[in-house]
Amino acid sequence: MAAGTRRQQEMRKALREMAPRIPMLDAGAVLDLALAGHLRHLPVSIAVWQALASHVRHSHTDYDALLDEGYDRDAARFFVAGAMDAILADWGCARRIGTDTDAD
Repeated sequence: MAAGTRRQQEMRKALREMAPRIPMLDAGAVLDLALAGHLRHLPVSIAVWQALASHVRHSHTDYDALLDEGYDRDAARFFVAGAMDAILADWGCARRIGTDTDAD
């Protein structure tokens, strides 16, 4: 029997399918983000994607440093999109950031 609510189980499954090679430490952080209250109203796949993109952006790129240097959000996102795509590819994720700026 798997632990957690049905939504938590669905999120774990969606993340395994979306990014099958994500490191366990990162997977836990993404799932924590995906379970945040402000994402509760979203379908599981969208909540997991937004949490995954946000985690990669904030934890694996210079995004926050760019914001601290005075870049606006859109410019900072533009500059880290390639690095984000590389990380997602390493984790086996078929989806890419490209010009997608909806995930935070």
